[in-house]
Amino acid sequence: MWRILKNELIFLLRNRVIKAITAGFIILLLLTIYLGSLQTETQSETYKAAKSHLREQWESLDAVNPHSAAHYGTYVFKPANLLSSLDEGVRGTTGNVLRVEGHVQNEIAHSEASQMQFVSKFGKLKSSLILQFIIPLLLIFLAFRSISAEKESGRLKFLLLQGASKSNILWAKLLSVWLFGLLLLFLTVALYVLINFNSINTDTFKRLSLFFTSYSVYYFIISRLTVFFSAIWQNATTALTTMLGIWILWSIFLPNIMMSTIEKLYELPSRDEFQSAMKEDRSEGINGHDPKDARAKALKEKILSEYNIDSLSALPINFDGIVMQADEEYGNMVWDKHFGAIRDITTKQKRAYQLAAIINPFISLQNTSMGFAANDNYHHQAFLLQAEHYRRDLIKTLNDEHAYGGSKTGNWDWQADNDFYSSIPDFTYRPLKFNEVFFRYRLDLIILMCWVILTCLFVTLSSNKMKIA
Repeated sequence: MWRILKNELIFLLRNRVIKAITAGFIILLLLTIYLGSLQTETQSETYKAAKSHLREQWESLDAVNPHSAAHYGTYVFKPANLLSSLDEGVRGTTGNVLRVEGHVQNEIAHSEASQMQFVSKFGKLKSSLILQFIIPLLLIFLAFRSISAEKESGRLKFLLLQGASKSNILWAKLLSVWLFGLLLLFLTVALYVLINFNSINTDTFKRLSLFFTSYSVYYFIISRLTVFFSAIWQNATTALTTMLGIWILWSIFLPNIMMSTIEKLYELPSRDEFQSAMKEDRSEGINGHDPKDARAKALKEKILSEYNIDSLSALPINFDGIVMQADEEYGNMVWDKHFGAIRDITTKQKRAYQLAAIINPFISLQNTSMGFAANDNYHHQAFLLQAEHYRRDLIKTLNDEHAYGGSKTGNWDWQADNDFYSSIPDFTYRPLKFNEVFFRYRLDLIILMCWVILTCLFVTLSSNKMKIA
């Protein structure tokens, strides 16, 4: 088998057409990785500058009422991801800037897609596009004649007469095509490492390792199936047509059909329905029996009882700040209820979509590619949660200063000094660790390995059914 494999690799290296195609793909891959890394670096510098400017503005606040500062708010930025040059995932459409302020949880804005020119909205050249669509297609065109060409030339009979088994011939053909795909994949990852060498840490290396593994496994599946069809069909055109049909189904039709079906099974509320439900619960109570006025009245009686007084004017603290914080905490409960329901639905959608990979391994490839590149919805939701927790801490700090900083109820002219505002920490995003992400995508890796086992079984089947002439 190894001698046949060696001859196959020599043929690939000597074929002028293959060499030209390989050179073109390598140049294209290198270009996309370089430009992607350059864009990521530019975005990172832009966000750092914007963050620094906003922090400077916050720390230079003059003496002002904490409630006014809560309305003034600030902005937090989703940091540029180092692995975006390999697979930007949902990052281009989800937005990168979020305003944090009192009384309201804003939506993230300023996505890359929303800022594109009209002609660019059809999409841009991405490394993931080449790795997921173009290279598998190239492997199909390299492998579809692997066995059928040997039949037509009569070389297959010659190899069998020399003692080579059908199984060894199939494995040699498979490995030669697969190694070609691994070469392109290795060059892509190697260039990424070279460009970002100083920024790569242990966590990034682990992500890159499983990123590489996922694509390697998928390329093996594609190569194995193509060689399988080349072996069982007498006509090379039939083998090519069959595999192209599978590629189209896997890459284009099935992901869209499955996602649409899953979205119907686990349907998310519309934007209007969601906002109306949030507004209703915010004003009338989660259960509809706890209106805002009743909550404020109960809170007033509680505070007066605690201080053993009968009027707010005698209160040594500022009741206005307490009321605002209570209102914030109630709003947080509403946010947790509705956004928690949304996360539950998207989690069910995600799990169902992962299971759909049982009939389409391309889904597992997309999932692991985005996940290990830290640009999937899970990472996006983690950023939103961290930003919301920061908003809550920020607003609580301001409300507590209003309530306990020295002012009295009704004194809206009271101001906190600049030292107080400078002491409030800035938002710092905590990247998810590798172990947190691996747990989310172990099912996809298991399904990909099951596909490998299944396609390996095709070696026996195809060798038994392979027609010599």
